[in-house]
Amino acid sequence: MKPQNSPIRFAVWFIVLFLVFYYFNIAFWGAVNPGGYYSPFLAKYLNYIAALRSVLLHSTEFVLKLMGFGVVTNDQELLLAGHGIINVSYSCLGLGILSFLAAFILAYPKPLKAKFIFLIAGALVIELLNVLRFILLALSLNKTGYQHFDHHTIFNVCIYIIISISLFIWVRNDGSKKQHANTRS
Repeated sequence: MKPQNSPIRFAVWFIVLFLVFYYFNIAFWGAVNPGGYYSPFLAKYLNYIAALRSVLLHSTEFVLKLMGFGVVTNDQELLLAGHGIINVSYSCLGLGILSFLAAFILAYPKPLKAKFIFLIAGALVIELLNVLRFILLALSLNKTGYQHFDHHTIFNVCIYIIISISLFIWVRNDGSKKQHANTRS
């Protein structure tokens, strides 16, 4: 086993990367919200958190309008006529889940191209599932905005199951079948 393929090396890099990504997002969130360590420059020009929220809200709005519903959004909320309002807070964006996925992929010993493709595809799938969650959540609300279930926990459990299965397949698919096929030719 090569030293760069050591399970201990992977575990250390995974933990370090996860903590860096996870806490960077939290620190950045603090820097783009008034109060504390607020940075107007970051909030105006580099606020990827607000951009992600906007994409999620407008994607949800687009699909609901295609379904024939009356929808209004602002910077943080979506109002579905006759159902209620969903407030898309920081914890709804999936940044913790994305931090986990990115840390695992980057720490795992695979070629950079494979990491890049899987990371982009994984992030897109996670956020598409997040849009689906917002759609289902908006449709499940009554006019008072009351929800009957813990959608955060349900979403997180479902996403981590999907990520676990995906990572298992990705790790097992090391390209050796292609290599064996090429050496037999």
